[in-house]
Amino acid sequence: MKRILAVMVSIFMIATSLVGCTSNDKGEKEETAGTSMLEGSTIRVVAAYGGKEEIFAKFTEDTAVKVEFIDMSSGEVLARTEAEGGKPMADVWFGGGADSFMSAGEKGLLESYVSPEEESVGEKYKGDEYWTGVSLVTAGFMVNTDVMAEKGLQAPKTWKDLAKAEYKDEVLMADPSISGTNYAVVNCLLQGMGEEEGWKYLEELKNNIPFYAQRGGEPPKKVAAGEMAVGIIPMSGEFVSMEEKYPVKTIYPEDGIPWVPAGLAIFKNAENIDAAKAFVDWALSAKGQEVIRDKDPRVMVREDVSVPEMMNDINIEGLIDIDLSKFGSQRDQILESWAQRMAK
Repeated sequence: MKRILAVMVSIFMIATSLVGCTSNDKGEKEETAGTSMLEGSTIRVVAAYGGKEEIFAKFTEDTAVKVEFIDMSSGEVLARTEAEGGKPMADVWFGGGADSFMSAGEKGLLESYVSPEEESVGEKYKGDEYWTGVSLVTAGFMVNTDVMAEKGLQAPKTWKDLAKAEYKDEVLMADPSISGTNYAVVNCLLQGMGEEEGWKYLEELKNNIPFYAQRGGEPPKKVAAGEMAVGIIPMSGEFVSMEEKYPVKTIYPEDGIPWVPAGLAIFKNAENIDAAKAFVDWALSAKGQEVIRDKDPRVMVREDVSVPEMMNDINIEGLIDIDLSKFGSQRDQILESWAQRMAK
């Protein structure tokens, strides 16, 4: 009898052990499935960012999520999404001026998502529940040194220099209703100088601008080609590095550097919401921030990621002191005033 009981106890223990193993195996399989469920999926990204092909390739390498992208300025993204009744053109919106992201969030065009990585993002670079900054877009000047020498011009050091009569028809900037960077320039100058003095200055500057470019990347390209002497440009690595190939020089204005966070958001009703969140998390992680910084050098929003080497000469203290909330709330008013005062 004792032998039979011993056998029965042994069978019960083995069975219990097998059940436990099965349960653990299943748990491991479920966990593995959870971490790999995005593998092989694809997200669509609308981007206004330099080095994006390499940035997306590294994201794919790290996560096995593929990326399809289109290049479009932030003003165009906002206008098109509104015109299509909020239908998302992609899953993720990467890069471009914060004003368009703010407006899109207020109009219900973006998905609410706050990444856990935002804990390491500087407070003044954060957005709200609908978007966050991913890097800083700063603005400055690019001059063609050959053109400047040929015309006997000195490179401008300040915004006030740029409005001097000697630069008539020599300055190019992009239309701020299309370019988020140039809207940031206008808003920062109005905040920094005061509205009355700011508009007075911009109307003086207008005399030196023959036309407004239709994309933010057009002024540096025309300056590099020798078609213009001076361009108001985004001071990103994509354009600063042009100094190595063309007779151009980039300059941070001494009387104030306009800036704005480059935005990052997920579109409302995105088709691949989980992979979109994975991209946001990756882009705000220390590793992702370093990848993005190295592929298109900019000051990044994480406080533990250093300034890129080619931008070591930037004076962070020289950033214009701004109220970021005004970028969204004042957008329509400023652009309406721009159209009335600054039309070409």
